[in-house]
Amino acid sequence: MAIAKTIEIIAASATGVEDAVKQGIAKAGETVSRIEGFWVKDIKGVVRDNKVTEWRVILAVTFIVA
Repeated sequence: MAIAKTIEIIAASATGVEDAVKQGIAKAGETVSRIEGFWVKDIKGVVRDNKVTEWRVILAVTFIVA
């Protein structure tokens, strides 16, 4: 039987949502093993001088613990 745990992380990228997700998962993978999936809970953006300068995602990351 497998037991899973979910953590919440926030990641950002200047290029887009997909890149923010990939960077967040890669960074989480440095300390968390057996990542199985993720859920994008929210997407936010930063605007400076009327231009989108950063995309932020809140991710729920699921990994196997047993």
